[in-house]
Amino acid sequence: MAGQRDRAARVSPVSDGAGHSVADASNRIWTIPNLLSFLRLLGVPLFLWLLLTHPPHDGWALVVLAVSAVTDWADGKLARLLGQYSKLGELLDPAADRLYIFATLVAFVIRGFIPWWVAALIIGRDLVLAVGLRVVRRHGYQALPVHYLGKAATFCLLYAFPLLLLAQGGSWIARIALPFGIAFTIWGMLLYLWAGALYVGQVVWVVRSTPIAPPGRTVARG
Repeated sequence: MAGQRDRAARVSPVSDGAGHSVADASNRIWTIPNLLSFLRLLGVPLFLWLLLTHPPHDGWALVVLAVSAVTDWADGKLARLLGQYSKLGELLDPAADRLYIFATLVAFVIRGFIPWWVAALIIGRDLVLAVGLRVVRRHGYQALPVHYLGKAATFCLLYAFPLLLLAQGGSWIARIALPFGIAFTIWGMLLYLWAGALYVGQVVWVVRSTPIAPPGRTVARG
């Protein structure tokens, strides 16, 4: 989504433009961008309920996805325009993306929209990355650099899901949306796995090249 490109704006290395120090600005909680991210998170259980209730409400589920896309774009833009950067915002935005991906995969497998192994590969990749993060933190790294392939993969998947949902039924819109939804799913899955492989390579380099760090010592970036 567009918010992926603006995520770097959620934490600023300089003044927030309103006379606040960097530390004060980055520790804010109640900001407009953070409120939008909270709303996105609250939409996840609603989205699942709309898809899995009997009868399902696919149209409203599609609306929730669309609103999520708009707020994902808006929170990064507003953070930059209003100078409302925060560490919390930097965490909330990708967390909301991951939760939407996870919830959609589970619901789509239950509904039979995608095969189970597609969901297993994507979710398994995130589990591997979570383990890798714990490993690099033992070596003093707070996180590793985000690769553009991972951003592209998330972009593809978050566009694939509405298309696959729109493809259900026998209308002419469904017939047009289906091939695009399948294509975005395949591209997103392959890029997701490729980015995961690159991340694993970074973790291996950290383990081989750096010692385990003493408590309290961290490195912001690789």
